[in-house]
Amino acid sequence: MKEHSILIGGSAGDGSKKAGLIIAKLLSSYGYQIYIHEDYQSVIRGGHNFSLIRASNEKVLTHRDEIDLLIAFNEDTIKRHTKRLKDKDMVIYNSDAFEFDRGNGFPIETIAKNIGGLLIMKNTALVGAFAKTVGIDWNTLKKVLISELKVATDKNLLVAKEAYKTAQAKMKIPKLSSYKRPLISGNSAIVLGSLKAGLDSYFAYPMTPATSILNCMAQKGVKYGVKVFQPENEIAVANAAIGAAFAGSRVMIGTSGGGFALMNEALSFAAQAEIPLVVVNVSRSGPSTGLPTYGGQSDLFHVLSAGHGDFDRFVVAPGDPEEAFYLTQLTMDIAWRYQIPSIILSDKDLAECTYSFDLDSLEKYTPGKLSLWDRKGEYKRFKITKDGVSPIAFPGEKGAVVKATSYEHDEFGIAIEDEKTTKLMQDKRSRKFRSLEKEISKIKAVKVYGNKKSKTAIIAWGSVKGAAIEFAKEKNIKMIQPLIMSPFPEKQIKRALLGVSRIITVETNNRGQLAQLLRYYGIESKSVLKYTGRLFTTKELISKIKI
Repeated sequence: MKEHSILIGGSAGDGSKKAGLIIAKLLSSYGYQIYIHEDYQSVIRGGHNFSLIRASNEKVLTHRDEIDLLIAFNEDTIKRHTKRLKDKDMVIYNSDAFEFDRGNGFPIETIAKNIGGLLIMKNTALVGAFAKTVGIDWNTLKKVLISELKVATDKNLLVAKEAYKTAQAKMKIPKLSSYKRPLISGNSAIVLGSLKAGLDSYFAYPMTPATSILNCMAQKGVKYGVKVFQPENEIAVANAAIGAAFAGSRVMIGTSGGGFALMNEALSFAAQAEIPLVVVNVSRSGPSTGLPTYGGQSDLFHVLSAGHGDFDRFVVAPGDPEEAFYLTQLTMDIAWRYQIPSIILSDKDLAECTYSFDLDSLEKYTPGKLSLWDRKGEYKRFKITKDGVSPIAFPGEKGAVVKATSYEHDEFGIAIEDEKTTKLMQDKRSRKFRSLEKEISKIKAVKVYGNKKSKTAIIAWGSVKGAAIEFAKEKNIKMIQPLIMSPFPEKQIKRALLGVSRIITVETNNRGQLAQLLRYYGIESKSVLKYTGRLFTTKELISKIKI
């Protein structure tokens, strides 16, 4: 594997994230596949932020502990990260802010000031110094800067040019090809998947790390005809979405753990009223506020049991942007065809980290057919059917009285309390899930990587898949990833485990939630857990799991 790892860090407000993205796009233009791990504190100014960019000739879904080059806006970055360096001299730093006895210092603030630019343009200067240091030609740098810096572009180019001239080439990153893959975050992939699935409306209240879905929708909504609405809180978000879906709008809502908790009652209402509801829960470290800008997989049990009463939910858990794109389409389709609450369980690291998006590997999804009212006879909104799915019509449709109610009801939606009808309606709603189980059994709900004949298997889900795949490759074992959590693909998991005598689950929560779910289906495993808010790295897995 040919690869390079670069860390760029500084205080919040220095512009290290934007500089890191530009560096990643430079490397992408050289044919490399990219992964950017973002680490930032919950502050507007100060603190410590860094981006860890990994560029490889192969697909990468996780970061490495070691780095080839450190780029520092401040001394704090040097103190925190020099231990990661393979070569202690491979440092580029802001000599206007501090002195360092190794590496290459550049007066990036002075350069920006002398050109007549803003102080924030020091990040452009640092990018210019980086490009020269690693042997990237000026024309490539100029092209990327013009594409990425739409404000004060000419001034930024002058700043970058001056820093580029000041620097010297210390290493040479070879060009692999001219094929440049788009770079995308997990949240952006969810946006694209929802647009592909025919999204009409997106409702949300800002909550890290789901907020960028709202921002992206607000920016692109007009172009794609999506109505974007930010009400006063997450309770209003969920209830407004139910109203929109009742009226026929394909709506999606997004939040994180605390906001999702506020939506629980609405999920129960959507289940009882059989109104499609699609929720994106981008989990972070908790409970309560927890670590608002750091990740974790502690919401699995919450999502699987969200809402009160007996009802079922469709739940998916993507592990990379390609899966997020595909599973978002699947989730919206399932929600509408089965008229049930459906949840996309993402996590902070998938949501906010940046990946090369492999357009050639995207799975094509063909949506099913809605059970629309055939306009024959008297309309029964909750008609008892063999598969449990009732014909759907929308308010204003001629000849149809469309009712929605949170109360137990008969086929017309009229409130009841008798035992016979109560059982009939609960059985009807349960049959929908049995029908869904049969459908899910026919699609790929579980992926298998590595040595498929190995007697040892590691099971991971969500963004942990990246480190798990590399660990499995390193140790020549099998790696299994469930994509759908409800209805749980029991037969597919057990088929993947045939011949396996040792099972290890890897998760970023402190209760081993997937391991407990597997135990319910008779699958015993040993849990390897991390719950510091940070992702596993392959090196950590190697130290924790002895093969």
